[in-house]
This record gives sequence, C-alpha cells and structure tokens, in this order.
Amino acid sequence: MEPIDSYKNIGLKVLIVDDEANIRRTLTVCLESRGHQVTAVTNSRDAIAEVESRVFDLAFLDIRLGTENGLDLIRSLLNISPWLKIIVITAYASIDTAVEAMKRGADDYIPKPFTPEQVDLVTKRMAEIRGMERRIASLEDKLKKLHPEIVLESRHPQVERAIKLAKQVASSDAAIVIRGPSGTGKSMLARSIHDWSLRKERPFGVISCPTLSPELLESELFGHVKGAFTGALSDNPGRIAVCEGGTLFLDEIGDLPVAIQPKLLRFLQDKEYERVGDQRTRKANVRIITATNTDLGKAIEQGRFREDLYYRLNVIQIELPPLSERPEDIQPLAENMLGFFAAQNHKLFTGFSEQAMNALRNYSWPGNIRELRNVVERAAILCPDDTVGIEHLPDTIAPQSAPIRIGDPVSLGVIEEDHIRRVLASSKTLQEAADTLGIDQATLWRKRKQYGI
Repeated sequence: MEPIDSYKNIGLKVLIVDDEANIRRTLTVCLESRGHQVTAVTNSRDAIAEVESRVFDLAFLDIRLGTENGLDLIRSLLNISPWLKIIVITAYASIDTAVEAMKRGADDYIPKPFTPEQVDLVTKRMAEIRGMERRIASLEDKLKKLHPEIVLESRHPQVERAIKLAKQVASSDAAIVIRGPSGTGKSMLARSIHDWSLRKERPFGVISCPTLSPELLESELFGHVKGAFTGALSDNPGRIAVCEGGTLFLDEIGDLPVAIQPKLLRFLQDKEYERVGDQRTRKANVRIITATNTDLGKAIEQGRFREDLYYRLNVIQIELPPLSERPEDIQPLAENMLGFFAAQNHKLFTGFSEQAMNALRNYSWPGNIRELRNVVERAAILCPDDTVGIEHLPDTIAPQSAPIRIGDPVSLGVIEEDHIRRVLASSKTLQEAADTLGIDQATLWRKRKQYGI
C-alpha cells in the first residue's frame, strides 16, 4: 500500500458548528487553505439539516451554542452519520467535559483559543484514516474484477437458512460468527452481510488471523505508533480505525493469539482500544464479524480461547456446510465461475460437457468453493473449444492415469500436492490436516495457496 505523501492532498468534507463568527471564519480559512471543503453553521437545527443532506468526514463542534448544549448534538449527528468524526471545541476546557464528550461519541477535544497547529494535527489524523479508506475501496474494486462474484443462492436447505438468517441480522450491529470448513464462502457471506447493512457505504476490512505473527496481528488490528517496535518506521492507524463506521471481518478467529483476545473483548464491549506503543485510548464504531473452521468449544477446554470472548462474539451463529454436502450447488456455482473467467480470458463457452460436470459433482472438494474456483479458472485457460471437457480438469478430479505413487518419475512438488489433497479430503478440520502432515496451520495455508487447493 502506497504511503500518504501529504494529508493536504486528501480533501475532507468538514462541518463547523459554532455560534461565534470569528471562530467560524478562522476555522474556515485554516481548513480551506489546506484543501478541505468547509460548511459552517451556527446552531443544532442547521447542523442536523446539513448532515441529513450530504456526507461529511469531520465536524468541529462548539459545546456552547448560545442557549444550546453542543454535547446533546453529538448523538444526533452520529445517529444520522455513524462514521462522522467529531472534534469538540470549547472555551470551557475541563477534564470532565472532555470525558463526557468522548462518552457521547466525540473523537477528540481541543480548547479555545486553539492554534492552527492543533487544528492541523486533528485534521491530519482524520485525513490519514480517510485516505486509507479510499485506497482500500479502490483495491476492493480491483479485486472484484479479478475474482468471480459468488452468487448467494442455493438449493441446499441449510445454506438457504444461513442466507435468510444473514439477511435478517444484517441491519443490526450484533456480533456474528460464521462457522464452516475452509473455502465454503465464509468471507463472501461476511461481505454480503456488510453490503446488506446500513454500513454498506463505509469500509469493509479483512484480517486472516493464521497468516500473521502475534505482534504483526495486534499491529494490523489496533495499529501502532512510530518506534513502537523494530521496523515501525511510521504510524499505522490499524484496521479498526480504517474501518470506522463499517465492518471488520476476522477470518479464522480460533487462531487469534491468547494475548490479543482480552484486547478484542474490550473493544467489543466498550468500543475502546490502544495502538501498540501508545497510551491514548481511542474509540471506534466498527462491527465485528468472525469466522472459524475449528471447534471453539474444544479450544476453550484446551485454554486456547477465552470463554467470555466466545460468548461475546457468538451472539449470532451462522453455519455453512462443506461443498461435498451440497452437490446440487456445484453446477450453478461452476457455470457462474466459468462465465466470469470466459470474459476475463476473452473466450466464449457454452458450458461443461456432461462427463466433465459429472466429474465435478462426484468429486469430494476438500478445498470447497475455493478449490472449485481454481479448477474452473484452470479449465477456462486450458480449454481451446467452446465446451469444457473432462480432459481440461485436473487428474485429482478426473483421473486420466494411475494414481501417483512414491518412486514415480515426478517432482516432489507433485507428490506433495497430491498428498496434501488426500489428507485434506480425509480430515474434518484444517487443524487435523495440519497435525497429520506435521506442519502448522500457517504453513498449510501457504501450501494450499501455492497449489490452488
């Protein structure tokens, strides 16, 4: 991800709410000189009307608005625009006032008279977060073009119930755990829940817990300040800050290190956290959705997962079965993917041959939908005709020769891939497969990615 060259290049939409003309004028000049778009009003009624009619990134709010209390306005603004950042400004500076403002949802607090440097500092922080949000949105758009959209339709009763439940709870802020084997579409369902929710216009972030070390995972989740650890050459706001007003999806939550679990629990309960190396407590409005392919109950018994965190996360549980239990979905999924990859490779396919489709239906799919996607992409690339035949499918799905044996004149990579596929097919969970193979889950994850499993 490219660095932010200068926050001055990231124009924010700023609302100023202050009944003093000189304060409005000073803030407006200061902010507009740095490329921000400013709207200034004098009272609560006009502030609410502006937020209802357009989107703002940041608001500077005076606590004393004539006879009105600006603190009462905080909740009203956030109810309309949950992602809005609010900076409280007042001549009546006190710790108690600051604490009360934060409790009501304000993000920061500066006293009057303030300096341009103070305004710059708080605005810069908001601009950095907004800039990162925009880059994430851009990357997500690019990823959508690289990966087929999985149609959330199914003829399988359990999947139908899961989709119906997901739509029912999407509009709430309840924590959700999506359970199911790896590759069953948990991340896709999480994204759909976000798209069905009131948060759909805000960022959707993803963190895969097994892929990062505990130190990097904590930094990725909560952020860090410059110098917090070796290699921390600049501030990192973290995914929670970046996803303000939106949704953060934590994949394979069962692999979350024990040391980080109480910090996540605190955020779920109080919406508060600290960046690594920073004592300042921050707040964020972010919905957490998690997924797992492991038995969290067993992990609790083994001391690998906190029971209180489990119950806080498990407000709503959605189950996705493996692809092997829903053979009726294989054909529509495969055809949808084939259409995507046909367009990507500038080809036109009529579909799969009957023999090829039968092979797809009869395969066990240890890698579930993810493996199906890789198989269809491979077939779309290799097939020179308008119909994908069985000859365009991998030998693991449609064997065209004798099974690979130790001593056969093939590379170690071929043997390793075949062995991993067989172990995955006979294992109930990824952890069980990793234990059988004598490797950890992170290594297994990399191997599966390497071989397209």
